[in-house]
Amino acid sequence: MSNVPGKTRSGAITDGPSRAPARAMLKAVGFDDDALRRPIIGVANTWIEIGPCNFHLRRLAEHVKAGVRAAGGTPMEFNTISISDGITMGSEGMRASLVSREVIADSIELVARGNMFDGLVVLVGCDKTIPGGVMALARLDIPGLVLYGGSIAPGQYDSRDVTIQDVFEAVGTHAAGNMTDQQLATLEAAACPGAGACGGQFTANTMSMVCELIGISPMGVNAVPALDGRKEEVAQDAGKLVMELARSNRCPRQVMTREALENGIASVAATGGSTNAVLHMLAIAREAGVSLTIDDFDRVSRRTPLLADLKPSGRFVATDLYQAGGSRLLAGRLLEAGILNADPVTVTGKTIGVEASSATEAPGQEVVRPVSDPITPTGGLVVLKGNLSPDGCVVKVAGGYETRRHRGPARVFDSEEACFAAVEKGALEAGDVVVIRYEGPRGGPGMREMLAVTAAIVGAGLGDSVALLTDGRFSGATRGLMAGHVSPEAAQGGPIAAIRDGDIVVFDLQARELRVELDDDEITSRLREWQAPAPRYTSGVMAKYSRLVTSAAEGAVTVA
Repeated sequence: MSNVPGKTRSGAITDGPSRAPARAMLKAVGFDDDALRRPIIGVANTWIEIGPCNFHLRRLAEHVKAGVRAAGGTPMEFNTISISDGITMGSEGMRASLVSREVIADSIELVARGNMFDGLVVLVGCDKTIPGGVMALARLDIPGLVLYGGSIAPGQYDSRDVTIQDVFEAVGTHAAGNMTDQQLATLEAAACPGAGACGGQFTANTMSMVCELIGISPMGVNAVPALDGRKEEVAQDAGKLVMELARSNRCPRQVMTREALENGIASVAATGGSTNAVLHMLAIAREAGVSLTIDDFDRVSRRTPLLADLKPSGRFVATDLYQAGGSRLLAGRLLEAGILNADPVTVTGKTIGVEASSATEAPGQEVVRPVSDPITPTGGLVVLKGNLSPDGCVVKVAGGYETRRHRGPARVFDSEEACFAAVEKGALEAGDVVVIRYEGPRGGPGMREMLAVTAAIVGAGLGDSVALLTDGRFSGATRGLMAGHVSPEAAQGGPIAAIRDGDIVVFDLQARELRVELDDDEITSRLREWQAPAPRYTSGVMAKYSRLVTSAAEGAVTVA
């Protein structure tokens, strides 16, 4: 073992006469003897040229590496994949998105194990790169941290802030004849003014905040917007910090405890965050060896007030939250309310309670409400169970649906495309319950997000009068009465496979129930006649994923 502080693993690659061939190959790409004597830090970059969320990470990586070098380490950058949800939404390509989370985690694990890194910084941007990176860190349990590339700035259209959510909803407005081609084109050109992840409290910004609240990212750094000049500074600081972690051998599982994960859940509940956080945090917990269930999300959300007035249902975007005081302000509010577990230690070495207690608040800010005056007294996540979802499903209630009850006839579609076509034709009616099935983790495969459909429903003026349930999932930009992750899924013979057009479906959020008005014998009889559809893919990564993936209620993780 090397006697260099922090060089606890990489010596197996770089040290001793027998490693001369390895050193020869590393010298070929510019690493000299001095560099190889130092702790070697992997910089896992999810940069990709496709889409704004991760586009700037190549530049940001240079500042991380500068920080590593300044602190006495040698950085080695490598890349993994990324799939843009916003670009693939509503297409066959969307099936690849959730699958990519597992591939990202696996690829980071493989490169880190293969090269025996002493530490790891994971640069993330869009939706699946964040949980994939955290999962890899938890699995490897080597000193490391996550740095989020930051949010995009809002666009300007018709003298108001807009995000990609507005474009998706405009598709429905346009289809309904209430928006011209030119207006849609103008909005399209204005909505995304540069690099950075989607600007509301959608999945990326939700998971970015989770990373800070569970302590795997330094408090306050993720919230710095993508193109803010301070982002380069915090990137360099992240490189210096990982060297401290390597020298002290502080590892992710010491940070990501059950108490820390509950803090992450509270941040989702308090900000009206994405339902995807349920999937991702269950997956992270599994990798960290922490027992966490879907019911924990409902329990924590019941005791957590909704405090942040953020899109998709609120008024403000992520850059507004940053200017108001950021995630530290939100954590401070949770600490004040007695909801935050104050003792978990973060990657900075400070407890989350200490970090939260140093919050500052911009004068006159309206983004984060005081604990004494919440938007709603309970949080933005509700888990429903019943004869349609025995293992649970997830509803986001940040839009004021916390006491909502809806009863209506089912309109059943066996794919997202079939439903979208019905919306475009104006075939849905007020009071309907839209059912989209065979889009679950196994049946999709890949559990597509339904933003194209849900946004089109809102854009068509039916957002307050039509409910939707699916064994697929939703974008963080989704709003309305929408139940996702219905488990067991249709492809596994879950009760959702038994629903027929006209069956009466009831959402009862107060009772935490999702049910169809059929007796158990009728459901059982229909399922006896049911036949599983042929798999969409019979080879390649999608087929492999379909065979290995677990239920959404377990995080949709792949297991051998």
